[in-house]
Amino acid sequence: MRNEIVKDILTIEKILKNRNTDDKLAKYNTGQKIHKKQMIFHKDPHKNRWVFGGNRTGKTECGAVEVVYFARGIHPYRKVEKATNGWVVSLSTKVQRDVAQNKILNYLKKDWIEEIVMVQGRKDSAQYGVIDYILVRNIFGTFSKIGFKTCEMGREKFQGTSLDYVWFDEEPPKDIYDECRMRVLDTDGNIFATMTPLKGKTFVFEEIYMNEGDKNIWHIHMSWEDNPFLDKKVIEQLKSSMSEEQLRSRKDGEFLEFGGKVYVEFDENVHIISPFDVPKEWYDNISIDPGLKNPLSAHWYAVDFDNNVYVIAEHYEAEKDIAYHSEKIYEISNRLGWHRNSNGMISALIDSAANQTTLASSKSVSDLFYDFEILVNSNVNKDLFSGIQRVKNYLKDANGNAKLFIFCTCTNLIREIKSYTWGSNEVPIKKDDHALDELRYYIMSKPQYKPKIIEKSLIQKDKEKRYKQKFCRQR
Repeated sequence: MRNEIVKDILTIEKILKNRNTDDKLAKYNTGQKIHKKQMIFHKDPHKNRWVFGGNRTGKTECGAVEVVYFARGIHPYRKVEKATNGWVVSLSTKVQRDVAQNKILNYLKKDWIEEIVMVQGRKDSAQYGVIDYILVRNIFGTFSKIGFKTCEMGREKFQGTSLDYVWFDEEPPKDIYDECRMRVLDTDGNIFATMTPLKGKTFVFEEIYMNEGDKNIWHIHMSWEDNPFLDKKVIEQLKSSMSEEQLRSRKDGEFLEFGGKVYVEFDENVHIISPFDVPKEWYDNISIDPGLKNPLSAHWYAVDFDNNVYVIAEHYEAEKDIAYHSEKIYEISNRLGWHRNSNGMISALIDSAANQTTLASSKSVSDLFYDFEILVNSNVNKDLFSGIQRVKNYLKDANGNAKLFIFCTCTNLIREIKSYTWGSNEVPIKKDDHALDELRYYIMSKPQYKPKIIEKSLIQKDKEKRYKQKFCRQR
């Protein structure tokens, strides 16, 4: 008994020694706000734990922290007595890069990381690439391994390895789930999953949610109201853009049968308008989703005095180099009389992935654009779900008004927005969404709150009235 107490004390001392003010793991759920359901998840002793939660409920956060607890050997509620070997399983490489691995990197201090091995990209900017595995220094003086897998690899890639844990970031196919259960069988390891049940009543509903016999299985629901870090105003904005059915799944994590178009608010008779001579004082920014083999999409955005957004020009072309795209961007900008910065350069937003260099080139896409006198800003918010909700709010705000209008000449953006559909997982189907990505980057760059009303001059009011009456379709 005494030896057990001494051992526990030594473990606690090791935990405290490895924590400091820069340690985000040490700050997790320790402030004035505590996410109680995250803590219930970490404390639960079951070997097979599932969190059913809507978007932005905090479910992914607790999954990432659980992985780091195991890797570091400092789980506060479970005995971890040696180096661990675990997998993080995402639906696709894009979801892995943008969600799971970024969450884990956020909680891993740099001096805890011994090595990062990449599938794509460079390890010195791992957040922009795709990670194969991370070796983590643990408190035992050895190294734990966090491996990354995607469901799109297929079941065969999940065979053969003994694991201490598997984290499913969203619902996996049943064959992959069954294969991963075998991986933790001989180690008496852990399976935990954090998911929004968008696939309907699948095997997870039958075997996990409706579980009647397996005492190792446990689940919990998380809702927006359970997340103390989610602002109430944001909750109201999210609610205003969803149907009752969507709310039940995306807010509360309920199992439903639904799908369909992402932007159900889009109405061709409202949001598509005929081109008109846009006042230059409305000109705002250009947004770019880079592509070489895939299409590069760029759109020119304007904002009137009522904060309505207009998409007024489009460049969309595949299999061209940066020199070609830069020439086209300047050609369109010159035609519009687009504004330049103090150095005479055109400014634009761009996907942060454009900062990534490759072994084939010492320059990134951002650097290449700069060489052609286009100053790109890669500091964009890429949060997929938040971006989708913000676009929805511009298509139809809380009062039912449209705030986003697209010139009928922007045919590729219109085509993508009409065909954008939910897949069988957490995210929309990743196909033909290049224009939609840069639309999100632009919309996310705008203030989320309603700006103060600025009284316009009589000349401004009369000018806007004449433009809208003459060129915009009747709504």
